[in-house]
Amino acid sequence: MKEVYVGMSADLVHPGHLNIINEAKKLGAVTIGLLTDKAIASYKRLPYMTFEQRKIVVENISGVAKVIPQETLDYTPNLEKLKPDFVVHGDDWKEGPQKSTREKVINTLAQWGGELVEVPYTQGISSSSLQSALKEIGITPDVRRKKLKRLIDAKNIVRILESHSGLTSLIVENLKVDVDNMPREFDGMWASSLTDSTLRGKPDIEAVDLTTRLQNLNDALESTSKPIIYDGDTGGKPEHFVFTVRTLERLGVSAIIIEDKIGLKKNSLFGTDVEQKQDSIENFCHKIKAGKNAQITDDFMIIARIESFIMGNPVEDAVERAKAYIDAGADGIMIHSKKKTTNEIVAFCKAYQNFEERRPLVAVPSSYNKISESELVELGVNVVIYANHMLRSSYPAMVKVAKSILSHGRSYEANDQCMPIKEILELIPGTK
Repeated sequence: MKEVYVGMSADLVHPGHLNIINEAKKLGAVTIGLLTDKAIASYKRLPYMTFEQRKIVVENISGVAKVIPQETLDYTPNLEKLKPDFVVHGDDWKEGPQKSTREKVINTLAQWGGELVEVPYTQGISSSSLQSALKEIGITPDVRRKKLKRLIDAKNIVRILESHSGLTSLIVENLKVDVDNMPREFDGMWASSLTDSTLRGKPDIEAVDLTTRLQNLNDALESTSKPIIYDGDTGGKPEHFVFTVRTLERLGVSAIIIEDKIGLKKNSLFGTDVEQKQDSIENFCHKIKAGKNAQITDDFMIIARIESFIMGNPVEDAVERAKAYIDAGADGIMIHSKKKTTNEIVAFCKAYQNFEERRPLVAVPSSYNKISESELVELGVNVVIYANHMLRSSYPAMVKVAKSILSHGRSYEANDQCMPIKEILELIPGTK
């Protein structure tokens, strides 16, 4: 019997998938190469269902002989292993991100006389349209909470952008750009204590309590589906921290990052210019353990932020703390620096790569912002947070418009600096 190979994501199975499988089984025994989360995330958004869930669905479709993982967008490894007589695919990959993948399939099949069979695209339905429909319905806290860990497992680097309102959350949720014919987007949101405080005209000293900050957080939760990382400052007293963990976990937030400082919180970028005190390793480990013990699910992450470099301490101190925090149960490590050079960050990352037991590593390149995401990946960084850029960019723009109105005695000259009213009205779903 002829061997037929079909590669697919099968995130949300629809008639288009079934049509391809029906055409494939006419040619022989069908093997589905089911793309892993990592393979899918390399060219589009993380699938709604996990690999294991998708595998169960596909295995139970009539005409499928077996299902194997396809670890990359490139079919070549699986094709060279199986040497199928046919590869069947929809004809919608002749352009776009999968064009080069198609060419590789044709070249690989030619080595043993295999044939690519392309099935006409099923009009009127696609996984993308179904994903859009799901977004309109909304997302449950459980599904959202799990996303961050899935993204870390699936992507070379998870890209997080600060959000301080429902509007900025929609930008993070929907903005996409094409880079080298591949779509690129942000993977989630950072709920920054600095921007939450600044937005309310208050200093960044933990003056805004959790209840107040939850108002902004709730706006993001109601209008988006991507994961959220919460800036927990010092976490407060361990006895209070447990309630913060339970609240965020219940809401569907994916992670909290807490810093190992004590006393009145001062922004880390002031460094030693202001009085700041680092917590003892023992005390901070106790706080981490208290938070982990308070969790109900395994999905929520407590990430320990190391302030050693902010205090002027050497890399050895940061390394010692990272090992202790991991032993205490931290789900991730964030290393922080206020320097414009990357020397101390690089030194820590290189030491961290030699840890016997590692957790996801988080970087926040606010000061050392010349470093690229590809360089961070090489250093072993798993998550990059752009921590305050949405608010920092909005303030100068608003001041410029306000000055223009004052200077000209009317708003006409500011037109080009403002979003058209019609676009504002159409921006939010349900406005019309």
